[in-house]
Amino acid sequence: MTDEEFDVLDELYFVISFEELKEATMMPPDKLVNVLLSIYEKGWVKVMETVDDELPESQIDLINRASDYIFLATKSGLLAHNS
Repeated sequence: MTDEEFDVLDELYFVISFEELKEATMMPPDKLVNVLLSIYEKGWVKVMETVDDELPESQIDLINRASDYIFLATKSGLLAHNS
């Protein structure tokens, strides 16, 4: 796990918007998108439309629409973060 992945996962214990995540991590948007893509591919983050609705994989477009989503760490993401 990279330092950036750790920092992002550290903020994902609760549902958080892209903008809040960007402010909390102080990462530029393009860097944050790359980190989110990386942890999404590892199964460590849920991409959500609302606090109750996870998006199906076919509807997720992190490169072009990351700022439209909210995020939450998965169980495996939390375990990786705490290892």
